[in-house]
Amino acid sequence: MDYMTLKEASAIWGVTPRWINYYCSSGRIPGAIKMGTVWLIPKDSQKPADRRFKSTRCKDGENK
Repeated sequence: MDYMTLKEASAIWGVTPRWINYYCSSGRIPGAIKMGTVWLIPKDSQKPADRRFKSTRCKDGENK
């Protein structure tokens, strides 16, 4: 399996390496493993959803 580092994942997903580190340590990236002090993330992984925001769309399609 091919892996990428925090820096590579942050460039692909458009977030800081610190956020990727948080995702890995909290178990939100399946298949991520820690080798010593470095996180290895599978290349086919998808960016986890940001739980700080939720959809606020109403049935009629307007935001409230």
